[in-house]
Amino acid sequence: MKYLEFETPASKQAGELASDFKLSNLGLINLDKVYWNLSSSALYEESVFRGEAHIVNGGPLVVHTGKWTARAANDKYIVKEASTDDKVWWGVYNRPLPEDKFSVLFSRVQAYLEGEELFVQDCYAGADQNYRLPVRIVTDKAWQSLFARNMFILPETRDEYKKHIPEFTMIALPSFKCDPRIDGTRSETAIVLNFQARIGLVLGSSYGGEIKKSIFTVMNYLLPQKEVMSMHCSANVGKEGDVALFFGLSGTGKTTLSADPTRRLIGDDEHGWSDDSVFNYEGGCYAKVIRLSGEHEPEIYECTRRFGTILENVVYDPTTRKIDLDDDKLTENTRASYPLDFITNVVHEKMVNTQPKNIIFLTCDATGVLPPIALLNLDQAMYHFISGYTSKIAGTEMGLGIEPEITFSACFGAPFMVHHPFYYANLLKQKMEKSGAKCWLVNTGWVGGKFGVGKRISIRHTRNLLNAALDGKLDSVEYRTDKIFGFKVPVTCPGVPDDVLEPSNSWGNKDEYWKKYDSLAARYIENIKLFSEGLTDDVIQAGPIRL
Repeated sequence: MKYLEFETPASKQAGELASDFKLSNLGLINLDKVYWNLSSSALYEESVFRGEAHIVNGGPLVVHTGKWTARAANDKYIVKEASTDDKVWWGVYNRPLPEDKFSVLFSRVQAYLEGEELFVQDCYAGADQNYRLPVRIVTDKAWQSLFARNMFILPETRDEYKKHIPEFTMIALPSFKCDPRIDGTRSETAIVLNFQARIGLVLGSSYGGEIKKSIFTVMNYLLPQKEVMSMHCSANVGKEGDVALFFGLSGTGKTTLSADPTRRLIGDDEHGWSDDSVFNYEGGCYAKVIRLSGEHEPEIYECTRRFGTILENVVYDPTTRKIDLDDDKLTENTRASYPLDFITNVVHEKMVNTQPKNIIFLTCDATGVLPPIALLNLDQAMYHFISGYTSKIAGTEMGLGIEPEITFSACFGAPFMVHHPFYYANLLKQKMEKSGAKCWLVNTGWVGGKFGVGKRISIRHTRNLLNAALDGKLDSVEYRTDKIFGFKVPVTCPGVPDDVLEPSNSWGNKDEYWKKYDSLAARYIENIKLFSEGLTDDVIQAGPIRL
């Protein structure tokens, strides 16, 4: 397009909201044009003009991300240098990339961008001004600039844009291909974070979630060093100022269950917990929308039909421009990115100055044996937080099949944790002891049998259980002690049949149920051995006992 030398819709306004801190400070020079902090409407026009996206019925922008429709979990790297060497939990989630390899890779990026057009969004991660991080998102796609604008917290004045100095810069270039022989990467795709240089790269992937989760990973590295608990969780607050945190991997219900019409939403995915506040890292939501129901999830459903929302890999009819949220031919992981204030019942400040009263660990149990809700004591909470048992749901990572994959993801978000899980677990323990928060394990997975035999637990039952827990209605009911895990399970709950609270009742063969439950306990015990050197005896003994 640039070779034709004609103006694009926003070319005359490209520098209106430019920062004094230019891209040349990163060695990005000889650029064709830089579009600084364009509005959502301008980015719509640019995206459509450039053939990146289409407008569909109601006003959303639909984009297709090609090969990458989920996170490239095996292509994430952290640059290993003096400041990170002894702080990072090196391994499968944090692969080391040598400094010299990063230098070569970044030099190739700088050369690649000469003569190109770029889009910049200057914004913040973290709603609490005591801990917020000024960030800059640089992309060569207009729609990804809109994605950044949706997902992060925006400056409020022209002067704020002018004086914005980023403390971390993410550069997203879907069309750049890494060369493993030169760059030391595994493939042509790489997501690289350099904490010393304060630069991140998303190369070879168009999936918007890589930008979002890369900034989350940065916050997970920086804030715990300031005694702030960094969490892969959603959060909401009740009328009495009681905060609830919902931990869980993608697909376990964080977004859905925290969007409760009776409580105000703080955020749907990423939060910090300081001694004074609970605050959202983001300014938007990134919800899964496959088979989304207007009946069960009305607020999120409405967001799929309004201007300003980006729909990733959602199928639509090119003639009527109507979307089909049930069609998964592109991916199971269809997504909607939209500003947080699209949800009506929201905390506009994106933070509250109160401490959590309830903590919920969401697990999607694909074996169908865990109870739908259980109350954990402090040691059990640490055990289950370190374990992070759940199932990866189809589509959230590349390479997953249709059947859920049982996994243990430390801190309910191991792919995004930079420090060792103990670091986060000890912080959580300190925060829980100080706040006196209750901790619940909630199973949003299967009942009546494993995946393919049983069925997914009713969202209505899960909501009723959660509402009862958050409203204190489970404080006075009778509990039974689970004979394998030892946690407390309510015998009754308002609005939920008693049978649902005893999962063995929904199995045709109870002997098979107990064998499956014992098998799950064995997997827990094997997994916790990976962390046993750092755990106290009390925490280890808070785990399951096999039959």
